[in-house]
Amino acid sequence: MPGRGLVLDPFPGAGLHAGEERPVRRGRIVDPESCGRLLGRIADAALGPDRSDSVIVLSHPVLAGAEHRTAARALLAGLGTTRVLVLSSARAAAAYAGPRDAGPLLVVDMGAELTEVTLLVNGLVADARQAESGLDDLDRLDPAKLPEVLVRTVLDMITSMWRHDRHGAIRGALRKGPVLAGGGALRADVTDRIAHRLGTRVRLADDPSTTVVRGAGQILSSVLRHRAASPDHPGRPR
Repeated sequence: MPGRGLVLDPFPGAGLHAGEERPVRRGRIVDPESCGRLLGRIADAALGPDRSDSVIVLSHPVLAGAEHRTAARALLAGLGTTRVLVLSSARAAAAYAGPRDAGPLLVVDMGAELTEVTLLVNGLVADARQAESGLDDLDRLDPAKLPEVLVRTVLDMITSMWRHDRHGAIRGALRKGPVLAGGGALRADVTDRIAHRLGTRVRLADDPSTTVVRGAGQILSSVLRHRAASPDHPGRPR
């Protein structure tokens, strides 16, 4: 939240972050009722009871289907906010950690339950791959094997995209250096292997595990500045 930074759930429910009670799994809302309560508590802490003239940015996995995006929009609409902006997690990561020039950019997001590789061209998703596995799954492996398995998953997706790239965008993105995000990007044994196998440098944010949410925050700040400067919005948006 602009001016306050990250606002977390002040009263997390018992068992919310363990087992089957997590409202979001593999990037999909599996328990709308629980997810609604969670969002409501965060909105109360961040915005208070009056949520008029407020804006929320929602980021979602790049290959999330329309059904899941619609479900998320419906939950956020129930919070009473004025406007909801929806964008992919890859675009949010690029906003925070990517170069400011246009052109192709590769974003590799290695999260707890999903691993995604996205090709952005001039800010738009040109191609994407997703593996429904992440650090939580790989933690069950021999720790010595985890880096190699994660890197192989990423490289297989990049290779698949390369084979379908007819305009050289992947090659240009690799020359620029991919953005690495998610908890997997905190591991030097993973990031060093990716850089070595691809033969290029990689781009890391200060805290890769929060790259997406911080990028969404930057986009939110930009929207709020624009609204504040607009004569059509005399109030102070949040």
